[in-house]
Amino acid sequence: MGAIDPAAETEAGKEEKRAEVDKEEKKPKDVEVPERKDGAPRGEKEVVVVAVDPTVQTHTDTAMASRLQTQRGMPPIHVVMQHGTGAPAMPVPVPVPVGSTPPQVPLSTLNSRNYTNKISLFLFLLHFAAAALGVCFFVYKAIEGAVEPHTHRSEKHKRLLQYWVPPIEAAVLLGIILAFSWQKAVRTWPEFMVYFILWASFGITMAAGVLLLCFSLPATAGLGVALILFSIGSGLYACWVTRRIAFTGKVFCQSMQPVSKFKGLNGPAYLMVGLGFFWMLLWCLAVIGALDFYYPPLTIIYLVLSLAWTAEVMRNVTNLTVSRVIALYYLRGMQCNTQFSFQRAISLNLGSACLGSLFLPSIEALRILARGLNLLEGEDEFMFSCAHCCLHVMESIFNYGNSWAFVHIAAYGKSFVAASISTWRQFQQQEMEELVDSDITSSVCFLTGVSSGALCVILSASITFATYKHYTATVSLIAFFVGYLMTRIGMALPQACIACYYVCYAENPGSRLFDSTIPHRLERIRTGREPVAPTPRFPHRITRT
Repeated sequence: MGAIDPAAETEAGKEEKRAEVDKEEKKPKDVEVPERKDGAPRGEKEVVVVAVDPTVQTHTDTAMASRLQTQRGMPPIHVVMQHGTGAPAMPVPVPVPVGSTPPQVPLSTLNSRNYTNKISLFLFLLHFAAAALGVCFFVYKAIEGAVEPHTHRSEKHKRLLQYWVPPIEAAVLLGIILAFSWQKAVRTWPEFMVYFILWASFGITMAAGVLLLCFSLPATAGLGVALILFSIGSGLYACWVTRRIAFTGKVFCQSMQPVSKFKGLNGPAYLMVGLGFFWMLLWCLAVIGALDFYYPPLTIIYLVLSLAWTAEVMRNVTNLTVSRVIALYYLRGMQCNTQFSFQRAISLNLGSACLGSLFLPSIEALRILARGLNLLEGEDEFMFSCAHCCLHVMESIFNYGNSWAFVHIAAYGKSFVAASISTWRQFQQQEMEELVDSDITSSVCFLTGVSSGALCVILSASITFATYKHYTATVSLIAFFVGYLMTRIGMALPQACIACYYVCYAENPGSRLFDSTIPHRLERIRTGREPVAPTPRFPHRITRT
């Protein structure tokens, strides 16, 4: 026998090792399988085998493999029974599992076609129809009385048309000029105007009150004292809110920035001011005719209340129009059409505007009362009990009616009460209650109207006293009223922008359209670095010493 070649021996050993490795790879691999959904026990009953040679598999094995792949999330495999004789099957494609998406909260529709607060809308339209017919009738009676031949009635009407109407018409004209001027000034110099309005209202009302006292008439003296007392109160208020003026100026500045992005956004405000101007001109003439009607005091009171409600509705129509445009810009980044928003305000959302216009002035008056009681509640036990009861009543009222509601009315088409509840709930979720409750922007807009009314008093009272001084008191009172209403209509635009700034931040604080003004203020309030004065909802912020 010859010697064996070492190279051949080496090659033979390698072939044997490869054969052994192949056999090991082809052996079944036992894998522990979790319990199947059909209740079959796990363990020895099933064996998972990695697919090698593709062949045909039965339908039962394929379904079983699909269930195992779904549970384990493994690559394509074959499943055969331990005692089965079937050949390995072709790999079955495994569908990619899709993560379950949590149910989405349905968003409120932005184009709701439902009319809101229909009963309020019906009552307002009914009242306005009666008021319009009454105004037309009384204007006719005033003109008829003036053109009659020489009678006592004709002399009276001629005297009123000559000495009573011109000063009031001058006040209406000055009111519309001041309305446009205040709005333009607030848009141009927002931070400066906050300081100016607070202190100008103090000076202007004081000047008007002193002027009426100088006339030395009993009726004008009473009005003069009232204006002087109001002036002192507004001056004390300006001192009380000094620490909040800088923040309010920043809010005015930031909230007015989107106005320049929308052309014609001032259009509804100008239109409402113009309509208010012509309506007040007719209203002044109607008052003369009402003097000769049955029960003149009741008739004139009805005309005054009707004018106040109508002017408030005009203001809130502007508020709703601007609120929809600005709110959709903040919340959805949309460029909403101003004309379309105005059409919604005077149709679908007019009922909410009527309801809010009817109750919000009373709510604001109650809020002022609550602030006063809050300052006096610690004086004695009786005042504490009265203030505590009053504050609970105010809390309930504020939750169901507030001026922030117009943002959700305009954006989502909610009713007035529902919008009030939803906006305040969002403030609570973002812990903004103290911030918005101590906001003074509504007070600034209110004092703007008071300043305009006082300027109209100075003009009209001076003219009347120089021509026919017996009419000075009534002319001064009506001049203040119409001047205040005209300016409030004009200031609806900045007030709506500020409301949208707060409400939209509470709904979407992560938006890139908001800066750090509100977050920094909230942080300072929460950490105690920013002392906030007590308000009706939060009466115990300042510890008494």
